[in-house]
Amino acid sequence: MITTKLIPRTPEAVEPPLLIKTLLAQSLRYEPHREIVYRDLFRMNYVEFNKRVRRLANLLTKLGVKPGDTVAVLDWDSHRYLECFFGVTSMGAVLHTVNVRLSPAQILYTMNHAQDKVVLIHEDFLPILTAINEQLTTVETYVILSDNVYTNLNATAQLPAGFSCEYEAGLRTESDEYDFPDFDENTWATTFYTTGTTGNPKGVYFSHRQLFMHTMGLSTFVCGYQAVPFTSVADVYMPITPMFHVHAWGFPFLATMLSAKQVYPGRYEPEILLKLLLTEGVTLSHCVPTILTMLVNSPVAKQVDLSRWKVIVGGSALTKGLAKAALDLGIQVYQGYGMSETAPIMTLTQLNDSERPLPIDEQVDYRTRTGRVAPFVDIRLMDDDGNFVPHDGHSLGEVVTRGYWMTQGYYEDPERSKDLWKGGWLHTGDVASMTPDYWLLIADRTKDVIKTGGEWVSSLDIENLISQLDGVGEVAVVGLPDERWGERPNALIVQKPGFDLTTDGIRQTLHERIESGHLNKWYLPDHILFVTEIPKTSVGKIDKKRIRSEMKDQILSA
Repeated sequence: MITTKLIPRTPEAVEPPLLIKTLLAQSLRYEPHREIVYRDLFRMNYVEFNKRVRRLANLLTKLGVKPGDTVAVLDWDSHRYLECFFGVTSMGAVLHTVNVRLSPAQILYTMNHAQDKVVLIHEDFLPILTAINEQLTTVETYVILSDNVYTNLNATAQLPAGFSCEYEAGLRTESDEYDFPDFDENTWATTFYTTGTTGNPKGVYFSHRQLFMHTMGLSTFVCGYQAVPFTSVADVYMPITPMFHVHAWGFPFLATMLSAKQVYPGRYEPEILLKLLLTEGVTLSHCVPTILTMLVNSPVAKQVDLSRWKVIVGGSALTKGLAKAALDLGIQVYQGYGMSETAPIMTLTQLNDSERPLPIDEQVDYRTRTGRVAPFVDIRLMDDDGNFVPHDGHSLGEVVTRGYWMTQGYYEDPERSKDLWKGGWLHTGDVASMTPDYWLLIADRTKDVIKTGGEWVSSLDIENLISQLDGVGEVAVVGLPDERWGERPNALIVQKPGFDLTTDGIRQTLHERIESGHLNKWYLPDHILFVTEIPKTSVGKIDKKRIRSEMKDQILSA
């Protein structure tokens, strides 16, 4: 370690900690009268929002929440959730954003493992609570979240046994004065659980410092370097990624800091999403490909002007077919990349001075790349022996990373934490190449790369090719065991309404690509099955583990 000269310290000097409450404070400085909207049910400005955040902190204090305690939330994307992002964390408690799409048994495990003390739960999820309530070991009380109070101001939610109050009624009884304290910036702020292929869900966790730095990095990338062009305080933000999923990718923290108008859609329904998009003037969203596909295929989408809408797609690869369909509707689409363990932003589409003027058709290649490396993130490629792979746009290696906002590990799971940070780098499990100008090009997940005839074939490349064929709505490609070749690719396809695709027709088109030299013969799927829906995980990603299992059984029984 080198010897350096440290700056002199003045005992009286104060260096404020990097806390989430500091992000909240900015919302009152510049545009305090901008609105936060929940569906067509509720709206407020940032002055009222700040008061409600403090009322929430007082309510939780009355319910016995102390610094270090864990507060769980089960809700749709809402203003209430946003209030918890700031109110729970700024009082020094830990916010557990519960994945409501997990099975009741998995939700039970995560709530007990996180040691939740108080639970805020939307009435839609009460059946889940009924199924697991008697097995919860640390929960002391509940607060019910009801939308009925917004449609009927005199309505009061009926409180089930064990509930302290309804959220709105509880806030009304509390003072809007609360002095959020200073504390160590490494204080635990949030936790949530990510599912893997084996074992129980893994608890990741983040400190105030990590989330503050993530917000700064995101702000620098999207506002400074224009990773999403012209993103600014004038944008109207609406998440279409669940707030339980990696803090809705960190954008609620950024939008609040900027006092941008925010719109929260509640439960995702194509009609309400498009209605809010138009009536509230939404200009910036993020979602997984499944949601974008649903919106692009909606008949309403073809009848309205979507040219002001910028959408960041992540969670799964943005195929060229989906990108072209969105661009044809005027939607400006971009790709983002990250994972639960990285808070999540690692890359975003960023077009530089030479790429930005290109015709939109030529930009598709760039917009569907994994993205350019985000500011303050270090990404390398590593081979199986732990050696770094050159960034030449061709050489493949596992994506490993470091940064100011990466999780330290998995809660109470030292072995998997050690594996995650093997060799001092966070291992993603993704295989990629990187260009000299910092474009990351994900080839596949390590477990999804298809090893056939001595060649490594990317399932994402095949999906990209098939997605561009007329009539293909969605596609998923997986490798299945083959006695001769080791593995061979196989495809599931959902066709668009009004088309009558056939296996022979798809094969013929792909054969033509092979004969013209545009496609390697290894990429031709052995089996092509048409389905009405492609299996997804709890956060909307294509579930390739399930597809491999079900497809293998289908093919063997055929």
